[in-house]
Amino acid sequence: MIKKTTVLAALFLSCMVHAQWKPQGDKIKTKWAEQVDAKKPLPEYPRPIMERSQWKNLNGLWNYAIQEFGKTAPSKYDGQILVPFAAESSLSGVMKEVGSKNELWYETNFSIESGWNGKNILLHFGAVDWKTEVFINDIKVGSHTGGYTPFSFDITPFIKKGSNQKLVVKVWDPSNDGPQPRGKQVKNPEGIWYTPVTGIWQTVWIEPVNAKSIASLHTTPNIDQNTISIKADVSGAEKGDVVEISVFDNGNEIAKEKAVVGESNDIVLNTPKLWSPENPFLYQTKVRLISKNKIVDEVKSYFAMRKISSKRDENGIMRMQLNNKDYFQFGPLDQGWWPDGLYTAPTDEALKYDIIKTKELGFNMIRKHVKVEPERWYTHCDQLGILVWQDMPSGDDQPIWQNKKYFDGTELQRSPKSEEIYKKEWREIMDHLYSYPSIVVWVPFNEAWGQFKTVEITEWTKNHDPSRLTNSSSGGNHFQTGDILDLHNYPGPEMYLYDARRVTVLGEYGGIGLPLEGHLWRANDNWGYVKFKNQAEVTAEYTKYAQILKNYVKTGFSAAVYTQTTDVEGEVNGFMTYDRKVDKMDFKAVNKINTEVINALNK
Repeated sequence: MIKKTTVLAALFLSCMVHAQWKPQGDKIKTKWAEQVDAKKPLPEYPRPIMERSQWKNLNGLWNYAIQEFGKTAPSKYDGQILVPFAAESSLSGVMKEVGSKNELWYETNFSIESGWNGKNILLHFGAVDWKTEVFINDIKVGSHTGGYTPFSFDITPFIKKGSNQKLVVKVWDPSNDGPQPRGKQVKNPEGIWYTPVTGIWQTVWIEPVNAKSIASLHTTPNIDQNTISIKADVSGAEKGDVVEISVFDNGNEIAKEKAVVGESNDIVLNTPKLWSPENPFLYQTKVRLISKNKIVDEVKSYFAMRKISSKRDENGIMRMQLNNKDYFQFGPLDQGWWPDGLYTAPTDEALKYDIIKTKELGFNMIRKHVKVEPERWYTHCDQLGILVWQDMPSGDDQPIWQNKKYFDGTELQRSPKSEEIYKKEWREIMDHLYSYPSIVVWVPFNEAWGQFKTVEITEWTKNHDPSRLTNSSSGGNHFQTGDILDLHNYPGPEMYLYDARRVTVLGEYGGIGLPLEGHLWRANDNWGYVKFKNQAEVTAEYTKYAQILKNYVKTGFSAAVYTQTTDVEGEVNGFMTYDRKVDKMDFKAVNKINTEVINALNK
């Protein structure tokens, strides 16, 4: 009888949870919105490139309050919010503006697993936009600024005896009232600018570690020397501690090396299998921290053997190369926005879906536009085989924009604080994403949005990561720096500038619009560079542009980016509708012409 009562109580609580939360608003939603489980939203392991066996997901319904900036912690909360969906999103269950004059407060309780006794407890946040303060059991344990990178705190000293630990999070996000990186977020969304995203928007989780533990991995392939260099950053290490790395090929151990903490493991692989979009082979690894002959930490990881570079071809044109071969990179501009979750995909299946559809369209690359994705997105790219150009999310002001010639004006002068924010966040983004092999190009600036000290920033980017190409300013104010000259032209392809010393690419073009009733974010005021009335017309126009592009491949373009993967809010120029329910072009026809464009380089 007791067991039956317990089951009934659990069912009742489950129903209560669902009764308390539902998606808000009457905007369009994806099919995955219905699959969101309020008890365990986004339950997947959030850091697949460095995986431990023990962890606990804290996503779910938390208390929230929106109150005036500078107030003390709320005595009473406004209701419940579904973490990790931003307060302005439908899936948060809140869908309210926060704004620069208010702060967003969260509160939840969690317990530490009984088997974790004697361990240090790390509290992880995947991403919170923008300024975050964290309190455990009414003690402030840390703070963080930056909306796009993970951060964590060792909360061990603040854990109380007993099962319940109180977690309070305070967030302030000035949106476009501040100079911080924000991408497409603005207070008053219109045209190519979208709804603000405030607060927690990626998974919150805890994990137990020993006092000595692996903090991060830095992985660099060298296919010319058949080596993979893996350096582990270690917390609490002592002299004599060792990092051991085993490499696996389809489950078979093929190499094992040891190095003292602080040194990289440089592992030789005989006849390595190279990674490419056509063959995205990943080696698996097991990384162990050994102290006094005991294993004190162990993580699973992976890497790929691939090289991105540029080289002059037989006609004197600088070409992008993948694994030392000329390789035309072609893909869509991918904003990574969702009608129901804004910055956050409703489910992991949804997160993966856009990449699968991009491959279906015959593309081999994605330009991730002024946004950084959760780590699982990059792992999906690694596994599925897609090259990634990673933009720095833009912020601050838009100065004069000269895209048709080399820049001869006066660059934007950011305030010292704004410069400091940009440099800190760009460095953190690059360091955070360094080991994901799918990323092949860094893009510090887009179309003069917040563009400043271009040569200095570009050279710093190139020096910070010489293993990838640097696209100084995509479609922006052009300087002769970095590896790439990037032109934007709408609607059709055009080569109005060319650089014989660098790779020349078409970083944006297209934007063919097709508004489809029943799949629009707003009924009126929808926007595209050119608009058509049906699938056949937009497919024909796309094919026409692709034929023009194909001719430019021979004469100098080494990559191209079509705008865009999906419709986003008021933009209706996607291959798919914003809710991902309708393919707006004939995907087979697009795949055929895209394949011709990619292959044009080697014919």
